[in-house]
Parts: sequence; structure tokens; C-alpha cells
Amino acid sequence: MRTIGVIGGMSWESSLVYYQLINRGTRDRLGPLRSARLLLDSLDFEDIAALQRTGEWQHAGELLAASACRLQAGGADCVVLATNTMHKVADAIIAATPLPFLHIADAVGNAIRNAGMDCILLLGTAFTMEQDFYRRRIADRFGIQCITPSAERRQQVHRIIYDELCAGAIHEASRLTLLETIAEGMAAGATGVILGCTELTLLIQPDNCPVALFDSTALHAAAAVDFALQDETPAVPVH
Repeated sequence: MRTIGVIGGMSWESSLVYYQLINRGTRDRLGPLRSARLLLDSLDFEDIAALQRTGEWQHAGELLAASACRLQAGGADCVVLATNTMHKVADAIIAATPLPFLHIADAVGNAIRNAGMDCILLLGTAFTMEQDFYRRRIADRFGIQCITPSAERRQQVHRIIYDELCAGAIHEASRLTLLETIAEGMAAGATGVILGCTELTLLIQPDNCPVALFDSTALHAAAAVDFALQDETPAVPVH
């Protein structure tokens, strides 16, 4: 089994979900007592968020690159960046270490393409929705158009992520706001929605949303499990 290296803490609420999903995926594939070989380098999100607010992306990239190097030194076989927004600085991480970098947008794009969709609503932080680093990769690699909500809705989604979900607060009113935003996206021509922030899975799930969901957290975690277990033999079911 290969060792998964996770750059986490952005926020730790979603890093916890990554840990659960990766281990559950490993258990499901290999047997009830199996768990993932995983290294987690958890950063202080306030340091990263402060750099986001001031636009100091190069400095943020240096911090994440250093994290990737620590994972490499610890024996990781790949790097998983457990956040959508900070994939803006993915190139800095890739340049810092020869380890394979499992890009979250590739996991998402593959799933959307396999579902036969070509127009999708992207929800995430304002950075992810308004800048092109994420949308461009999905368009260039998978031929999928990402549309985004109105400026007012983008502001609402961003606030829900940072003020509530990253702090572990789950509010029904915010769930309804997101569902309204999704409905507007469907009316604008989208056929599904990307939960393009790793915290959004805390609020929106298939059982409370009637449209096709592409949960970046779950898809990214599954890609990490696929990488780690490439050479493993699946468990034989006991009858």
C-alpha cells in the first residue's frame, strides 16, 4: 500500500472528512480491519486565510510547498492538497517535490465527464468561483463549462464557508441559501453542481439536494485511495 501525504488544516473540519473517507475507502476495498497509510501535515488555517485576504499567494504557495516537502521527508508517496482554493498555488507544490500531485479538479472533471455533462454550476469560495485557475483546468482538460452564481450569491456562499463551515457551524438557513443558489444555477442551464469547497460537503448532501452533486472532497479522497491501492488485492467477500 502506498502512503498518502495530505496537506490539511484548511480547514481542519474538512481535513477530518478526508481522513474518514480515505480510511473508509481503504476498508471497503481491502477488508474490515484495514486502514490507510496516511501522513497529515496540518497547517494553521488563519495563517493561510490571512495571506488569501491580502493576496499574498506566492507566500502561501511557499508555505504549502514546505508542507509537501515535509510529507516527502516523512515517506509519503503522493501529495493531496485538502482544499480547493489553495490549488491556485498547485504549481509551487509541484515544483517543490517530485511526488505525484493528485489535483482535485482532475478528480472532479473526470467524474463530470463520466456522467456525460458539459455545463456545471461551480460553488466554492469567492477565489475559486471568480478566478479562473479551477474553471480553466476543468475546461481545458475535460471540455466542461463551469458557470457561477450571481455576485450576491457568490458573496453569500463565501461568507457561509468562512464564517460558518470552517468554524464547524451548520445552519439550516445557510443550507436553504445554498439550495436556492443551486436552483438558480439549474435554471441558468447547469445540469449538476460542483461542491468546489471541501467544507460544502458538511452542509449539502445527496439526501438534501435534488440535483447531481459532484462532491470535490469525496472525489478527491477516492482518487487518493485509488492511487494508494493500485497494487493491492481486493478483499475476498466472506459468505
